[in-house]
Amino acid sequence: MLRHPACLLLTIACCLMPALARGFEVPDVTYPAIAERAATTEAFAPPGWRLEHLARGRLDADDREDALLVLRMDDPANVIDNSGFGPDRFDTNPRMLVAVLAQPDGSWRRVMHNHTLVPRPESPVMDDYLDDDPAHAVTIHPNRTWSVALRSWASAGTWSMRQVSHTFRLEGDCMRLVGYDDMHLHRASGETMTTSVNHLTGRAWTRPGSIEDDAPGPQRHTRLAANPRLCIDEVGDGLSYLPELLDQ
Repeated sequence: MLRHPACLLLTIACCLMPALARGFEVPDVTYPAIAERAATTEAFAPPGWRLEHLARGRLDADDREDALLVLRMDDPANVIDNSGFGPDRFDTNPRMLVAVLAQPDGSWRRVMHNHTLVPRPESPVMDDYLDDDPAHAVTIHPNRTWSVALRSWASAGTWSMRQVSHTFRLEGDCMRLVGYDDMHLHRASGETMTTSVNHLTGRAWTRPGSIEDDAPGPQRHTRLAANPRLCIDEVGDGLSYLPELLDQ
């Protein structure tokens, strides 16, 4: 099997981050239930949460414009003092993703809610996983798919930087993972590795490169070692999800 090129550095980073974040504990949170139907998109934000971003586009086969919501908890108790690396006040409020379909009567019906794909902030040395711009990171595409772009960038503890995008499509009651793209950069060496996976076909490719060389390396075609139908809740943490590729 071919190990994903980011696995080793990601493991090292995960070991170092808790040490750099010592001095506080991330408060526990309880994720609320989300209404199944609502008269407006804003009404899907439960008490104590705010609508951070709303993307519009078609998620199902009708002609009505649907919506994808990024909700963020808004609890001052989750903004905590930090005496180590990173900001003096660190916001650990988590996010949720909610997909809603427009109904003929003008109301909205929830078809997905998820609070694991976008990781909760737990280390003050890590930049915002949505790059401080949910409007850029969460997008509905013209072909009825939608994607979330995550960014892993640390100010201390690791040279590893990643940009990961997950693409989904609504299939019945499953928000199915159909695409995965990952660009890994080692900031010291400048070496890059790009991985792209089509979860519908099971095909994938990887390509090495360098920020010092405009010409990318050769594209190596491969396949997933296994290709089960994954719904969004089965993906888990979007930065921890690493598809395993065949060595061929």
